[in-house]
Amino acid sequence: MKVLLTGAAGQLGQALIASTPPEVELIACSRAELDLADPAACHAAVRDHQPDWVLNAGAYTAVDKAESEPELAHAVNAGAPGAFAEALAEMGGRLLQVSTDFVFNGEQGRPYEPDQALDPLGVYGATKAAGEAAALALPGARVLRTSWVYGPVGKNFCLTMLRLHALKAAAGDALGVVADQVGCPTATHTLAAACWRAIGAGADSVGPNGPRILHWSDAGAASWYDFAVAIGELGVELGLLERAARVVPITTADYPTPARRPGYSLLDCTTSRAALGLEPQHWRAALAQVLDPG
Repeated sequence: MKVLLTGAAGQLGQALIASTPPEVELIACSRAELDLADPAACHAAVRDHQPDWVLNAGAYTAVDKAESEPELAHAVNAGAPGAFAEALAEMGGRLLQVSTDFVFNGEQGRPYEPDQALDPLGVYGATKAAGEAAALALPGARVLRTSWVYGPVGKNFCLTMLRLHALKAAAGDALGVVADQVGCPTATHTLAAACWRAIGAGADSVGPNGPRILHWSDAGAASWYDFAVAIGELGVELGLLERAARVVPITTADYPTPARRPGYSLLDCTTSRAALGLEPQHWRAALAQVLDPG
């Protein structure tokens, strides 16, 4: 199986490369090697490599910056999957589009099921929703939505909180973290496993007639406050921090941002986990593995 991977230098891309199944011939493309804002380049990549799957893990993920760069966000998040879908329709092959909980408005107060209507709040979510539609125009394409992604590399909430715990604790200051947004942190190593299953790589993978829209996050629920507290506690326990800062819960209104964020974006992963054949891991256990991979 030949797989063209985008976003290879990103945190998910790195996890996918590290866990590539032996039967996969991987063509890993970073932003420097494949500009997702260039539809012609996306077409050319499919034409040149003739992959069985394009695993589109690359994205414009700067949620707040997207509000001032809507054209670029749309080009990367919607234009690229559209270009891949068109090229694959011409030359053969399938597409897995990695998407986000931000396609929902977060107002219903219960986990979102894969087939629910989308209602994004901002540019980032809207462009990712458009990317889903563009991908699903290709017969056989799949969308895999996830939430609150973090890992041991790249720029993410976990690594930022580790740094801030050390700085704030040393200064004797508290760390204010939003407590009224609820979702589920998802480690890149579990997400990568779900992606490989979704494209039929490895044992017990989703078959060709499996669901076209899948949800994957780690198990449980958390606020950003809960996540920050756990990072501090585990950081101390694992010897990554001398001590953790005191974490103070704040509201979304206390920390205004250019983009609105869903207040409750938990994904219902029940049917997707069954289709993928993967047992869920609680987010705190996955966090411990990220912080202490040995």
